[in-house]
Amino acid sequence: MIPISALRGDNVVSRSENMDWYEGSSLLHHLEHVYIGSDREMRDVRFPVQYVVRPKSDEFHDYRGYAGQVAGGVMKPGDEVIVLPSGMTSTIEAIDAFDKQLDEAYPPMSVTVRLADDVDVSRGDMIARVNNQPEQTQDLDAMICWMSPGALKPRAKLLVKHTTRTVKALVKEIDYRLDVNTLHRDQEAEEIGLNELGRVRMRVQQPLMVDLYEQNRVTGSFILIDPATGVTVGAGMIRG
Repeated sequence: MIPISALRGDNVVSRSENMDWYEGSSLLHHLEHVYIGSDREMRDVRFPVQYVVRPKSDEFHDYRGYAGQVAGGVMKPGDEVIVLPSGMTSTIEAIDAFDKQLDEAYPPMSVTVRLADDVDVSRGDMIARVNNQPEQTQDLDAMICWMSPGALKPRAKLLVKHTTRTVKALVKEIDYRLDVNTLHRDQEAEEIGLNELGRVRMRVQQPLMVDLYEQNRVTGSFILIDPATGVTVGAGMIRG
């Protein structure tokens, strides 16, 4: 491990001559080559729809695709899928990249999915496997990192942005505030201040398709937005 005190000038790009005891790579080399593939969920298909592609041109008169970034699992043409929250089912007809069709798509690829049936799909919907669906819920139990000078308190009204869906939310209660130095849980806490962590319960206006954060870091996380200013004021990890 490279000590913080040594991260000056060329120490970031190459190993310093003043650190002859250190035999590892430079910080930049480590950041460029560190393996992060294990962070990706490759089992449970999760595809949040970001945009509905309808060119309506002579060349692509009947084209209808659903663009987004794969958040989990491996998708292939012919797979049976379900669109949430509507619950309508279909099969994947094709998976398109910018200039070609793909045999499969997996995280973190950005693709356009075409379905065999003309089902109602819009931004914020999620495509998943029929027998392997995320939880649909309006109640969130989450660990929050608060990033605003104004404290988070019960009854606060916020926006929750989860994958490609943004909904109104109400903070129902604060379970506890976590002391990051001692890991003590202050269950008497009435608010969560700037840069503090706490566990909260929230109610959102529309159902979200979620997984636990430990299972999928994309569908298990969200950000909190101040509805008055549009500023991001917090981030959350969904707990069981």
